[in-house]
Amino acid sequence: MKKLLDALKVNKRAQIILLVCYIAITSLSLFFAQKSVIAFLLLLFSLLLLYYTSFQNRTKWLIAGLILVVLLPFSASQGDAYQSYMEVATLVGIYVAMALGLNIVVGLAGLLDLGFVAFFAVGAYTYGIFATAQASNFMPFGSFPLSGESFWVFILLGCFVAALFGVLLGIPVLRVKGDYLAIVTLGFGEIIRIIFNNLDKPINITNGAMGLSSITPPEIFGIKLIYPNQFYFVTLVILLFVIFTVRRLEHSKIGRSWKAVRENEIAAQAMGIPLVRTKLLAFAIGASFSGMMGVVFAAKQTFIDPTSFTLLESITILVMVILGGMGSVPGVILGAACVTILNLQVLTELTDWFNQLSLNGVITIPDALSPAKMQRFIFGALLIIFALYRPQGLIPSKSVKFDLKDLKEEDETITVPANKTEKLNA
Repeated sequence: MKKLLDALKVNKRAQIILLVCYIAITSLSLFFAQKSVIAFLLLLFSLLLLYYTSFQNRTKWLIAGLILVVLLPFSASQGDAYQSYMEVATLVGIYVAMALGLNIVVGLAGLLDLGFVAFFAVGAYTYGIFATAQASNFMPFGSFPLSGESFWVFILLGCFVAALFGVLLGIPVLRVKGDYLAIVTLGFGEIIRIIFNNLDKPINITNGAMGLSSITPPEIFGIKLIYPNQFYFVTLVILLFVIFTVRRLEHSKIGRSWKAVRENEIAAQAMGIPLVRTKLLAFAIGASFSGMMGVVFAAKQTFIDPTSFTLLESITILVMVILGGMGSVPGVILGAACVTILNLQVLTELTDWFNQLSLNGVITIPDALSPAKMQRFIFGALLIIFALYRPQGLIPSKSVKFDLKDLKEEDETITVPANKTEKLNA
């Protein structure tokens, strides 16, 4: 088996044939079996297989785009479960983008943040307040709610406001690290949630615990986006932007600075890296991605309240990063997708299956032990297992490796100009 896999790694023709056959079979399975969750998951699994092929990055992106833009929506669109599949895919995209933002803070910069969902809430309320009549309570001008066309402006505005809150969080926590940093960020997340929960007096801004309802849906070219399949493409475009930005930042000067700060702050500062600016950039950029997805979440749900932004949400996003592999962009994407699908699709389907068995008298399972209610237990067990047997995550972060022989050969080929040689001899 090992010899077969080794031979397959170097044979690109065999890889493309197997991949095409797999994608075709899973697409047809989803097309004809519309309520098959297994077929839906197997089609998504083709993206992971694509990652491990030896194709060029451009080829991988083209094939992944074909799967996500054409095959997945078309194969799932032939039955009643279409919108439910697109709902799951949309939420996967939202959580992947947020996990990538947290990965900048935790995975690259090494700053433990337990209140990351606060930036998600800031983005959601930024759009929700002005997309409802709530803004008329404190705005002396303008007519509210704003039209759905303002959604596209609020994506950028939510990004900016969340980044501003990220800087405001970063300023007071620059002097702490480790456990104290986690405590401070946890408190920040709870403070933001409590503020939104109580900001209905003396001026009703957030409508308090009642939340904001009837949020204006987005609109483009006169078409209102109200269905999950429409939000799927909006989320996909933003997610591609986030992935591209994170990849560029990871291999840039600021990305190397984040990694240096993560490994040793004193050594990084001795090498001339400004700690304050580097940490603030990590908080701001990571928060901006979460703020954008908060705007999308508010527009998609058309209702938000403080219970959507609890500490458990922050822990869930952190689990995605740890499970996938801190500092690894592909790993974080895989971890976020696994946790979201496990929560929204797999555990729900297992619960329905066990309930059906109970109704038929085959097996009796207490309601308290249903998979949907054991979500936190399952996530905790997964974390323990991975901490013991795979601490680096599903797809560990890869460091750039240099060949020592090539570096020595380059050093030997460097020649000193003749005039400088004469000055040195003198």
